[in-house]
Amino acid sequence: MPAITWQKSSYCAQGEACVHIAVTRETVLLADSSAPASSSILSVGHDAFSSLIRILKTCR
Repeated sequence: MPAITWQKSSYCAQGEACVHIAVTRETVLLADSSAPASSSILSVGHDAFSSLIRILKTCR
């Protein structure tokens, strides 16, 4: 199993306790922590994540 590479949100203000995201072939993983691999992780499909981003962009 390949290692998961986490990326911190570009909207993170200070510190490391921000939203982190990782993408696998099957899912998109989301975590809200300075150590995403050791926190609660939300796993969603690519289509569901795309829909979430589309909706959030309309809320600006």
